[in-house]
Amino acid sequence: MDAVLEIRGLVNRFGQQVVHEELDLDLRRHEILGVVGGSGAGKSLLLRSSVGLHRPTAGTVRLLGEDVWNLTPRGRTKLERGMGVLFQSGALFTSLTVQENVALPLIEHGGLRRADAEYLALQKLALVNLSGEAACKYPAELSGGMVKRAGLARALAMDPRVLFLDEPTAGLDPIGAAAFDRLIVTLRDALGLTVFVVTHDLDTIYAICDRVAVLAKKKVLMEGRLEEIANSDDPWVREYFRGPRGRAADNTTADAAEW
Repeated sequence: MDAVLEIRGLVNRFGQQVVHEELDLDLRRHEILGVVGGSGAGKSLLLRSSVGLHRPTAGTVRLLGEDVWNLTPRGRTKLERGMGVLFQSGALFTSLTVQENVALPLIEHGGLRRADAEYLALQKLALVNLSGEAACKYPAELSGGMVKRAGLARALAMDPRVLFLDEPTAGLDPIGAAAFDRLIVTLRDALGLTVFVVTHDLDTIYAICDRVAVLAKKKVLMEGRLEEIANSDDPWVREYFRGPRGRAADNTTADAAEW
């Protein structure tokens, strides 16, 4: 299967602290890849290095066939149109309405007139199940789940091929998190997206991920289908996926499938 993201020999070092060392990882076309690991494993840093927000100390990152760290400004702009990023906080501009937030990349990067951009913004908001009423509100007036959806709509504004999600269900109640998980799968299938998701939410991992990459010991310790990873002999991995919370998430997913 074609890789849309290829990371080779990645090193991230801050003084004497080494977060990643000789890390390799592929993201395959149309899959949902879950990136998991303990606190301090560098999951979000890996995402930021992948999308060009943090320059690694060494190594190569190729996204959609382009070397992320050796692009001209024009090439960088073109690449940004092919990817969408949802940050953990939503990262919406507080002084803009939800509709204006989603329209902004369409104006700045798509070159659309404001009226056309705001019309398309409403379509993107409808994709994530946000109403026109919500579109007119400011981020501070929204619930946590609505902020996540608004951020997702903005990430989808430029019709990206690859979607990067950083802890997308963090802070959501179980019902809201489960609904967001279902939305991600629906959008992947409907829009043909490839999804890179950093998460510690075991319910999300079991519900939506086609493959899982485990970050530990400064590299990708192992990657593969969930059932392969969960049956690993590594003590930390086994405890993570087969501990009480992991078993509960697995059972919940099985019950949902039967239902």
